[in-house]
Amino acid sequence: MAAELSDLPYYFAGLLLLSLFLRRLLSLVGNKKLLLPPTVPGGLPFLGHLHLCKKPMHLSLANLAALHGPVLLLRFGSRPALLVSSSVAADECLTTNDLIFANRPKLPSGKYLSYHNSTLGSSSYGPHWRNLRRLATLELLSPHRLRTSLTARADEARAMARHLFQACAEVDKASKVELRPILFQFSMNLVMREIAGKRYYGEDKAGTVSAEAKRFQAVVEERLALGGASNIGDFVPLLRWLDLKGMKRRMMRFHTNRDELLQELVDEVRNKNSNENPEEMNRTMIGYLLSSQKTDPEHYSDQIIKALVTSLLSAGTDSTSDTIEWAISLLLNHPNAMKKTRDEIDAYLEGTEKGKNRLLEESDLPNLPYLNCVVSETLRMYPAGPLLIPHESSGECFVAGFRVPPGTMLLVNVYSIHRDPSIWEAPEEFAPERFEEGKAEGKWMMPFGMGRRKCPGEGLAMKVVGLVLGILIQGFEWDRVGGEKVDMSEGSGLTLPKAVPLQAMYRPRPSMIGPLSQL
Repeated sequence: MAAELSDLPYYFAGLLLLSLFLRRLLSLVGNKKLLLPPTVPGGLPFLGHLHLCKKPMHLSLANLAALHGPVLLLRFGSRPALLVSSSVAADECLTTNDLIFANRPKLPSGKYLSYHNSTLGSSSYGPHWRNLRRLATLELLSPHRLRTSLTARADEARAMARHLFQACAEVDKASKVELRPILFQFSMNLVMREIAGKRYYGEDKAGTVSAEAKRFQAVVEERLALGGASNIGDFVPLLRWLDLKGMKRRMMRFHTNRDELLQELVDEVRNKNSNENPEEMNRTMIGYLLSSQKTDPEHYSDQIIKALVTSLLSAGTDSTSDTIEWAISLLLNHPNAMKKTRDEIDAYLEGTEKGKNRLLEESDLPNLPYLNCVVSETLRMYPAGPLLIPHESSGECFVAGFRVPPGTMLLVNVYSIHRDPSIWEAPEEFAPERFEEGKAEGKWMMPFGMGRRKCPGEGLAMKVVGLVLGILIQGFEWDRVGGEKVDMSEGSGLTLPKAVPLQAMYRPRPSMIGPLSQL
């Protein structure tokens, strides 16, 4: 009897554990809110699903979604990642749960690539981000600022056209050109004029490039390469510590080089503006921020200025040139669309007071609906950011009926959604007509993101791409090299570059030789 009494505590403990187990089991079965999104089989210890993410990443993730569903919970090393590949789920993430997903994941590489995750694109939701967003939307990219910088955009677009015209061996014969470096130089000149009032390419008639320009170009290219690299150390701490490929050392060198270059630029503008009136200082982004620094040094520190410059360099160079390169490539493979665009430009300009013997201007763009359709269709098929910059959940939420835990990284595959056959008819075909006369209204497209973290530079990007594309089509005849279709293979990176740079044959249109020769 004594032995039996002594066993009672064990019986009660067993019953308590059984009760807790049954309660937990019933809650899991009866409460759908606790169901996590489906995952993908084949995850590995420590690595999770990282080994399934091949380059280009947006394509490998699109294949996973096609096999396993539009909402998936993956494991990237030690980090959970929600992959969303449907418009309904993406809309739920970036509207209903917009505030919860307003954060950015604090990846270790951000210490070197994004000034300790303090840039506009990398900082999490909070006072610092709101200050940067205010500066970007209300001051640096405001309608007033865009109007004041209109001349710079027109100058650079014409300088690019002049360069192409002068590069022709003979005006009546086609010359071969690789567009990517020309478009990059245009984008870099435009961004640097906005930032610091200077241009790096085209000043010297001999065509030489300054050492400073080469340093800036190297910084931009290295940033894109590092951002698009598979930095597995961001997700597997052990490998970050081992640093077998020397990625950390490479990022540290990059950070040092970029910071020195940007500080030199800030100091150069500061010294230049010390003897100028406030109105002159405010003409450039750095000048405006430095003038504001005098009254509010905390919100306009050199560190914040450099972070904003970094954001503009990242967003305004390759993404712009890539989109224009894709557009020309698509039009070369669809000559009827090229002709329709050119005919529209000619017909409209002929009816204007200035006549058609002039180059297209930014003010003409609202009156060229088909050209705008071409830009929209290009962004649908080849969005500059095929995967939105990752978000991260700050709390628990529900997406497509599934529970998403706090601290989950969100990946929205815009590329997949833009090619969803349930939204777009024949999504793999280039058809600008799908955007004519409001036909695409209500159809889901988000090349610049959505919600709080939407890119504030959308208005500027659409103006620049439309203007440059229109001038290229209006001013020159274009043809494919050797008659073969342009290779439309996709490359890897933060943006969406062509895997094979576009080479094309071109010559000035006879009717445009006069206007081009006067540039």
